[in-house]
Amino acid sequence: MSIITTQEEHYKYSQEICETIELSALLRGTGIAKRTPEYIKKKMESKDAVIALDNGKFAGFCYIESWQHGKFVAHSGLIVHPDYRNLGLAKKIKSFVFDYSLDKYPEAKVFGITTGLAVMKINSDLGYKPVPFSELTNDPSFWKGCQTCTNYEILKSKENKMCLCTGMLYDPKEKQKDPSKHPFNVRIWNRLKKIKQAIFLED
Repeated sequence: MSIITTQEEHYKYSQEICETIELSALLRGTGIAKRTPEYIKKKMESKDAVIALDNGKFAGFCYIESWQHGKFVAHSGLIVHPDYRNLGLAKKIKSFVFDYSLDKYPEAKVFGITTGLAVMKINSDLGYKPVPFSELTNDPSFWKGCQTCTNYEILKSKENKMCLCTGMLYDPKEKQKDPSKHPFNVRIWNRLKKIKQAIFLED
């Protein structure tokens, strides 16, 4: 198994990556911003993507997006092929792309929005903190990317200030000296997620 920055030889995986991301979202019943093979290929071309391969077989993927002239970066499209799940690969990919983005965009704050508890756990372990959407990028093009998500109307009705997703932020200027005093607790986050769903999805 290898995790590497994408090269031209990896363009052929673009379609499979998109299909795997979309199928995963459907199975989880969660909203997701849809990607196209052309967009994934563009990320590969700009060296803003990493891929996990097992002897040439697609195993996982993630890409970087930058906003406000590199002031913010986000990791998107994190996916692991069904054949390689429950092996800790998602965390390895996330850690790899996290370190890579800090090298490529050393001044940027790293952020993400997600409904996935597994991704929240990984982010928390890397030093991300939950924050209100107001601390994330205000670039309209980022929020425009949410238009294909099934929960977009909720986000729109709240003027991009909140949604079912949780915002998380890593600021490299804040020294990560000590372990978090409030480690990630799946039960607590799952309860908060259900409360959000009850509030936003009620008839």
